[in-house]
Amino acid sequence: MARPTHPAEESPVPAEPIPALLPQAASWLSRRSWSAADRPVHTLLEAKRRTGHTVSVVLPALDEEATVGDIVRTVRRELMERLPLVDELVVVDSGSSDATAAVAAEAGARVEHRDAILPRLPAVPGKGEVLWRSLLVTHGDIVCFVDADLREFDPVFVSGIVGPLLTEPDIQLVKAMYDRPLETNGAVVPAGGGRVTELVARPLLNLHWPELAGFVQPLGGEYAARRSLLERLPFPTGYGVELGLLVDALEATGLDALAQVDVGVRHHHHQDSQALGRMAATIYRTALERLDRTHRLKASADLVRPLLTQFTRAPETLPRPSAGGTPVFTAHTHPVTAVERPPIHTIPEYATRH
Repeated sequence: MARPTHPAEESPVPAEPIPALLPQAASWLSRRSWSAADRPVHTLLEAKRRTGHTVSVVLPALDEEATVGDIVRTVRRELMERLPLVDELVVVDSGSSDATAAVAAEAGARVEHRDAILPRLPAVPGKGEVLWRSLLVTHGDIVCFVDADLREFDPVFVSGIVGPLLTEPDIQLVKAMYDRPLETNGAVVPAGGGRVTELVARPLLNLHWPELAGFVQPLGGEYAARRSLLERLPFPTGYGVELGLLVDALEATGLDALAQVDVGVRHHHHQDSQALGRMAATIYRTALERLDRTHRLKASADLVRPLLTQFTRAPETLPRPSAGGTPVFTAHTHPVTAVERPPIHTIPEYATRH
């Protein structure tokens, strides 16, 4: 007697396909992702001698007196005096109210002040503004940007990302990748850092620029690039600079000219949630500008309300079970800026900076 069949046996439901990276991104990830250990420093020095390339390290700094000195001393000692990898070390101070400039100078950096660079053009606030102006006061063929708030700084944050630019002539821009623990009130969440990356930047890149989905730290502040590329790119003046440069570099050079290098663990000061909200809004608007510019999505700036409203509660109005009344929240509205500086090679002073 035949065994009765069940509907599930007659028409099995096909298994859901396992999601995967875009093939182009997967191929890139296997070919353009390295460890800093893949290129010993003696290999980098030989490549530097062979190519004649010079290297500038730039630290944008605002009120970083607690950390900038250690970073400068480490770079000078390990990568300028012990090993001649770095030719120029510049801290660009963007109006610090503390002793950042003095600490950096005492540690051995050349200190430039944002407002004194290209004084005919009034400066606007923002990290991207500082990076853009730094191109006017540096001379290296390779420019390496490093955030000035890093703790437990390791020179591999410089040598690791400069390496591929010295040994691989086709590489144009290299981002650092690393673990990013979240450290608050003595507690450590091993992979809890990079909240804006996970909540905003990574979804944007995966949805609209899936070629870039293989970047582990797309918003990381440690990256190096050839001057010949940087001088052709516009610079968002605020928090959107990292996403903007990455997307624009993709459009300018193609994916295979980009790379990333594992440099270990990044320890730094973390911002509060409201500051992260303002950062997220700026990054989102930077993405919209590029989606509109490249016709990937109709997202004209005219359709965007460039403001972000956040709320705080006065401590004395915290609700208590026994108390009546309406809790008092105060609205704080901030502009979501979209100011961008043009490619630096279009600025007359750039050609005469030497």
